[in-house]
Amino acid sequence: MSTSNDSKSCRVAVIGAGLVGTLNAIYFAQRGWNVDLFELRKDMRLPEVKATQRGKSINLALSERGLSALRNSGLDLDKLILEAAVPLHARMVHTTAGHQMSQAYGKKDQHINAVDRARLNEELLTIAEEFSNINIHFEHNLMKADLDKGELQFFTGTGNPEKTYHADLLVGADGAYSRSRTQLMRRIRMNYEQEYIDTAYCELTMLPIKNENGEDEFALDPHHLHIWPRHTFMLIALPNPDKTFTCTLFMPFGMFDELNTKELVLDFFKREFKDSVPLIGEEKLLEEYFNNPRGSLISIKCKPYHYQDKAVIIGDAAHAMVPFYGQGMNCGFQDVQVLHSILDKHGVKDKLSADGKIHGLHQAMEEYSKERSEDAHAICDLAMYNHYEMRSAVTSPLYLARKKLEAVLHSMFPTAVIPLYTMVSFTTIRYSDAIKRWNRQTWWINATATASAVTALGIGACLGLRYGRPLIDAMSKYLPRS
Repeated sequence: MSTSNDSKSCRVAVIGAGLVGTLNAIYFAQRGWNVDLFELRKDMRLPEVKATQRGKSINLALSERGLSALRNSGLDLDKLILEAAVPLHARMVHTTAGHQMSQAYGKKDQHINAVDRARLNEELLTIAEEFSNINIHFEHNLMKADLDKGELQFFTGTGNPEKTYHADLLVGADGAYSRSRTQLMRRIRMNYEQEYIDTAYCELTMLPIKNENGEDEFALDPHHLHIWPRHTFMLIALPNPDKTFTCTLFMPFGMFDELNTKELVLDFFKREFKDSVPLIGEEKLLEEYFNNPRGSLISIKCKPYHYQDKAVIIGDAAHAMVPFYGQGMNCGFQDVQVLHSILDKHGVKDKLSADGKIHGLHQAMEEYSKERSEDAHAICDLAMYNHYEMRSAVTSPLYLARKKLEAVLHSMFPTAVIPLYTMVSFTTIRYSDAIKRWNRQTWWINATATASAVTALGIGACLGLRYGRPLIDAMSKYLPRS
């Protein structure tokens, strides 16, 4: 793939060659900009790098927002990624008694997709390399940025001199601990908030089992996200294309510290996640529990995201979130699509004007920062809420009744009543609008349920408790409780 490399073409420096940064580099290259994509680490596609990555990241769930951004590239990226994805139609809740309960995410044709983070990142990097106007610089650590001059200084290894690059625009996509954000904070009055939750995570592996023909097959139903919710901690399992499951144990740091012997760990798993133990295997469970890294979970909100027409942050650099709504990658990909739609709206071109400016860019950055920060704060809050839902609420009778009622109303009035999960995962409705709409729906559903219960009480008084009492009992599970 090639585009013009005219010296007057706009040049963007994208910091971070992760998922969001690499997709953004592709979008800018398609606009005709010259792109420098910088990455702190070595090329993740190198065999020696792959060997060290196991157990360092939570599996990803790709849904409509992410698919829309991949699709919008015009490169069939969505089809490429889905070829190696596993569709997930529902949660499978595993109880302490050993029972399993399926909870559909939406309608029969709606599903999210389990994808491998590393494979997805590798595919995007390989595609980015095909553009003649993208240069990828690995092992470049951003040290300092003079945003007004567009000068970026990088450390490239002990004994090597620092390198300086120039760019008309800096786009920071370098994650939750962003150097780009730090440089941006030196130039603007940024409101910044971060929160660590008292939950660590550890990855475990569930290998395939052999069927009667000696062939590998999934140890659990592969079209479910499996959850063992235990109120203050939980185990989840997502399928991989190679028929393994990546299991993630989420638990308070203190519990990890207490489970410090093989005997304690095995007793804990046999008590809390009994059906998972023979599928993971005792020996492998203990090996990975004690050797895989423990990750921490952080939520970050900040605004604004930009400095004039010089710099902007996207993805986790702007809005890191806990992983419990499966929207971190999807939100980051949507950042890219929204950013470029706003650049189009303001007529931002690929060439510098006679005065060395990029006309419309400042206004575009302001609009992007204002719009996207509102939505990012909304999904950060939803992700926090879903932590509670996944580890606890999914087994609550009241929660299950509410979900059933919403599903019935959605089937009867598909455009008037849309469940929150459907709006977040299966549409591209703004996150902030989804919350507002869900709050309105909740008010009407509660009001309707209350009115129905009162009506039932009146009917019962007229016709006798023989008929009224069952109606009240039937509706009471939908009533809000203080």
